[in-house]
Amino acid sequence: MASLMVEPTTKMLDQWAALINSGYPEIDVEREITTTAGEIIARTSFGLSYQNGNKVFEKLRAMQITLFNSNRYVGVPFSKWMCPKKNLEAKRLGKEIDQLLLSIIDARKKSLDIGTSPQKDLLGLLMEGSLVDGRSGKSLTARELVDECKTFFFGGHETTALALTWTLLLLAMYPDWQNQLRDEIKQVIGDGEIDFTKLADLKKMGWVMKEVLRLYSPAPNAQRQAREDIKVDDLVIPNGTNIWIDVVAMHHDPTLWGDDVNEFKPERFKDDHLYGGCKHKMGFLPFGFGGRMCVGKNLTMMEYKVIVTLMLTRFSFSLSSNYRHSPSILLSLRPRYGLPLLVKPL
Repeated sequence: MASLMVEPTTKMLDQWAALINSGYPEIDVEREITTTAGEIIARTSFGLSYQNGNKVFEKLRAMQITLFNSNRYVGVPFSKWMCPKKNLEAKRLGKEIDQLLLSIIDARKKSLDIGTSPQKDLLGLLMEGSLVDGRSGKSLTARELVDECKTFFFGGHETTALALTWTLLLLAMYPDWQNQLRDEIKQVIGDGEIDFTKLADLKKMGWVMKEVLRLYSPAPNAQRQAREDIKVDDLVIPNGTNIWIDVVAMHHDPTLWGDDVNEFKPERFKDDHLYGGCKHKMGFLPFGFGGRMCVGKNLTMMEYKVIVTLMLTRFSFSLSSNYRHSPSILLSLRPRYGLPLLVKPL
């Protein structure tokens, strides 16, 4: 699976090299990385071509913006009537996405019917019935397959792309860490092709990834619903209450992390690789927690290390004077004005 990540990334880096050679060293890496991450998740999880994967991604992104603009009224009585155009637009986009995914699923079913060997990607496993609904014990229906595909497709590329984007921002601000990671890559991976069995040995890169996820968590909050009355100290949370957990606030809480909470210090994960010295084990939640922890955690970590390795072995990065620092929440935490960087070949 890791080999499927190399080709789209190499294609992106080749395009960067062509832009630089044409006299355009400033590149909006956020846009580029998001596109490449979408292609990677389309290939690795659904066996889709770039064209089909891009269609799904574009419509999901449009629906994300539409839902964000209407969901600010969640909980307000008669809120569905406050943004009728937005709600209708979201429904239309939802139907178009469903139709795209259903056509992909139908094509996969037809290939299985004629005796083609099933593909061992996420969609193939779902369709084989290897993954079942734990509550009923039955294979997933077409409707459930579509919902699983939407969740994994959107969540599987959005968070990874943003983690990589914020990483490049911080590495551009702290060039010493760029050099440290290059030295580690050379020591662990060498100058040849990536040996995927050695990715786990990129320890410093792991520290950087966790520190980036702490400072700029792509998933800025987590949601849970109380299924019964819960007592927390003297507070009773009633059954059915929707709870929003502010991950960004926890990751920037000086009582949990100390006075250097807002500083970029990957070395805080050197001796405590799980919690980075956080004073509470639930204070660091880059992938959620409990039974609904991010199912794509391992895939994200692999993709992150592959892409960072390929980028740092070919280019160095520095901030552009056109960059405006404005992290904003649009379901995910993203740079409002993109991330223009000055990219220089090594």
